[in-house]
Amino acid sequence: MSRAPIVSLEKVTKTYHMGQNVLNALDGVSLTFQEGEYVSIMGPSGCGKSTMLNVLGCLDRPTAGRYVLGGQDVSAFDDDALSGIRGKRLGFIFQSYNLIQQLTVVENIEVPLYYQGVPAHESREAAAALADRVGLGNRLDHKPFELSGGQQQRVGIARALVNDPLIILADEPTGNLDSRSGAEILALLDELHGQGKTIIMVTHDNEIGERSMRVVRLRDGRVEADITHG
Repeated sequence: MSRAPIVSLEKVTKTYHMGQNVLNALDGVSLTFQEGEYVSIMGPSGCGKSTMLNVLGCLDRPTAGRYVLGGQDVSAFDDDALSGIRGKRLGFIFQSYNLIQQLTVVENIEVPLYYQGVPAHESREAAAALADRVGLGNRLDHKPFELSGGQQQRVGIARALVNDPLIILADEPTGNLDSRSGAEILALLDELHGQGKTIIMVTHDNEIGERSMRVVRLRDGRVEADITHG
């Protein structure tokens, strides 16, 4: 018996009203993602990539259609419920890292657990273990401004993992990095995928997209192609 998909978008539309104009950023998108997949969402500017990531990340609701995450229909959840889903079931990796400059490495990694009310000693232990896992075990007390871009993104990845999320959503995770640091971050994502993590990544870079096992290309808010590699 086949497993239920971890993510299911069913005829999802997201409409924005801009004055008298109506923009369908997503236009009847239907997609499913299985646990353990590594998927790249690609397409030209304005094709709907960011909107899709916002919907998948429970940062925005569909105007129409259904979004089922881990067996839950979250399409009509209110803001508080969506916030709870983000904190417990999703991990985010941002192009600009989005670290809190006043906090240390280990404190930045702890942030999602703080909002879930995890006891301090437990969250500190979990965050330190993840810092070590991403190669920053000797940087626990450093602030973001004391780190390279690649190291800051490693903190971001550790933070995304700390709540053991159902899926990791990555928005151009190497966009602000030099080629060497970018390659290291992509190798780390490959490693996480190899350990069974489900990763959905937005990228404009064909070379990066081809590293993933599946590429979904959008155009004008619709799925133009959905290709699984070997």
